[in-house]
Amino acid sequence: MKAQEIAQLLDEPSCAHNKKEKSGCAKPKPGATAGGCAFDGAQIALLPIADVAHIVHGPIACVGSSWDNRGTRSSGPTLYRLGMTTDLTEQDVIMGRGEKRLFHAIKQAIDDYHPAAIFVYSTCVTALIGDDIHSVCKAAQEKWQTPVIPIDAAGFYGTKNLGNRIAGETMVKYVIGTREPMPLPAHLQRTDIIIHTINLVGEYNIAGEFWHVLPLLDELGLRILGTLSGDARFHEVQTMHRAEVTMMVCSKAMINVARKLEEKYAIPWFEGSFYGITDTSQALRDFARILNDADLAKRVELN
Repeated sequence: MKAQEIAQLLDEPSCAHNKKEKSGCAKPKPGATAGGCAFDGAQIALLPIADVAHIVHGPIACVGSSWDNRGTRSSGPTLYRLGMTTDLTEQDVIMGRGEKRLFHAIKQAIDDYHPAAIFVYSTCVTALIGDDIHSVCKAAQEKWQTPVIPIDAAGFYGTKNLGNRIAGETMVKYVIGTREPMPLPAHLQRTDIIIHTINLVGEYNIAGEFWHVLPLLDELGLRILGTLSGDARFHEVQTMHRAEVTMMVCSKAMINVARKLEEKYAIPWFEGSFYGITDTSQALRDFARILNDADLAKRVELN
């Protein structure tokens, strides 16, 4: 990723902490990047997309715990729990075999798991040696007709927060808007209320916590079109451009996604939380207000 692109991500006009110098948070210091680098931020933001094969292009150490290293839960596929890496060695770096290993890793993931898509994450090593993951991903996608998305978020680019933004930017650039939503299933259709479509950004379903909120949204007729990224599916993320409103859940780490959905697709957004009765009630009122649905507002107060 170019320095200019990183600077643009740090210059987030919708963030209350945006400063004139556009410096963002301090960069990680050598020896202190574990658990707080841009790669880590990008990976934890996207790992909950459950039917995607997540390949880390770099040495084995960048993968960390290779099984279930994110506390999110899925109601279906569990492919996201499997850590995948190209496992580069010193010899691979010296001999320039990085891109070839990545290409074969993508093939193996497709052959063995038939994922809905593949996300390829760059790391410090592969960024320093100049591996062109964008070209490899493009070639692999053309050859096997499976979406292969490059996540260019090498650890030394900056903090975990920057990695979150890079992940969101990648979804806006390569994924969101590439598919139309499926019609509402017959068993979910209702004649007594209007069904509205919504997005959730920054909700990760840690330990399955969001499943306690979902029945309430279903009862009110709020259909979640796409989530970034708790219990998400790749095809759902593709359709997020058709939602009527976006909610930033708790954190502003991917506020750039909400802003760009508003700029590109005229989808209004607000920040809210589902922690506690007070915050949950306010979030539901905000949905009703932005959707301009008086009947929804009345049902929110009754519930």
